[in-house]
Amino acid sequence: MMLRKKTARFLAGAAALGALLTGCGGDDAGHGDMPAMGEGKATTAEQAAANEADIAFAQQMIPHHAQAIDMAGLVPSRAADKKVVDLAKQIEQAQDPEIQKLTGWLKDWGAPASGDGMDHGENGHSEMAGMMSEGDMAKLQKAKGAEFDTMWMRMMIKHHEGAVEMARAELKDGSHGDAKAMAQEIIDGQQAEIDTMKGLLGEN
Repeated sequence: MMLRKKTARFLAGAAALGALLTGCGGDDAGHGDMPAMGEGKATTAEQAAANEADIAFAQQMIPHHAQAIDMAGLVPSRAADKKVVDLAKQIEQAQDPEIQKLTGWLKDWGAPASGDGMDHGENGHSEMAGMMSEGDMAKLQKAKGAEFDTMWMRMMIKHHEGAVEMARAELKDGSHGDAKAMAQEIIDGQQAEIDTMKGLLGEN
């Protein structure tokens, strides 16, 4: 719906411009402007196009990121290792702005913030990969010190692996340029964090 509205506004503006140029310069001027109109239409379509995979990516990555931020919020009062504290801060700083972008895109696309009731099975992530259960979060909240650090990193590795899986699905099936660019950033950033956590756990 949003794409159709944007396209309609563009076509109306382009038609008015074409009429003005035709009136000023005759048929030659009108024909000469056609390539420029075509270029503008392609740019608008490229910026606005979003398919079901893009929408599913945004709808599901928002709560996925939100849980990672919740997990990071537990760290300052529980962690023993400063490296874990620093990593949690890094995760918060990366993922909060992404939530804001994803929320804005859904609004621009005229899509609901939640994907409830929508069938995303074709996109391969009808269930958000890597999400912690309520029981997992309860265990994490009760842990302290080195035990917390180990539990938190193992859970965050699983959580990040889920985000990477979702981002790869967006690269494969999505069509929105900015959404796909974010997906690649998620893959690069979270894979690096996975490697860091595995190193701290002695698993590399």
